Amino acid sequence: MNIAIFGTGRMGKGIVKTFYQYSPHTILFSGREKERAQNVLHELQIDLLAVSMEEALQADVIIPTLWFKDLLPWAEKYKELLKGKIVIDIVNPFNDNFDDFTTPYNTSAAEELQKVIPDSTVVGAFKNTYWVVFDNPVLQGLKSDIYVTADDENARQQIKDLLKPLPFRVLDAGLLKNNRTIERMTLLAAELARKAGSHPRISFNLWGLEHEGI
Repeated sequence: MNIAIFGTGRMGKGIVKTFYQYSPHTILFSGREKERAQNVLHELQIDLLAVSMEEALQADVIIPTLWFKDLLPWAEKYKELLKGKIVIDIVNPFNDNFDDFTTPYNTSAAEELQKVIPDSTVVGAFKNTYWVVFDNPVLQGLKSDIYVTADDENARQQIKDLLKPLPFRVLDAGLLKNNRTIERMTLLAAELARKAGSHPRISFNLWGLEHEGI
């Protein structure tokens, strides 16, 4: 399976480094500028060659690491190339102040993305994972949780299996609409972390479930 990661920001760096270290699958990395993407790979000491957008979109699974305001126009632009693909949505629809969302309570970024690309399968994941958590996803003896959502049960299971080699605890979080809660958990986590002085090193762990392989 080929996995394409698009975006050279903090989340893009964290995700490509983690997949490169732990995933047995072929990793493709791209950005708006191929040269910038190659510089990021060099910075992270990852022995890969950056690819063009068109090459990346040939992958089986696409992970765009864009801001929400950029994600929907990007998806609209490339919706034909995204047909039949699984698109992993990691985004939270923050406002400019990062103290609220631009979406109402009756929807989520994941659902809005699915509306734009109805012929693709959107799977939510990594929405509670701040970029610094990728450097140390096991803290105080507990793995950071990844909540996987999708309306297509087979796709949800496929992505759960895809993420299993990564150093996180991967949980089946049900339908795409559950991102209405999951995304807003990120807002709460940020507020709690700021009060505790640990922001942005914050992530969720659902206490009471067994951990494997710590």
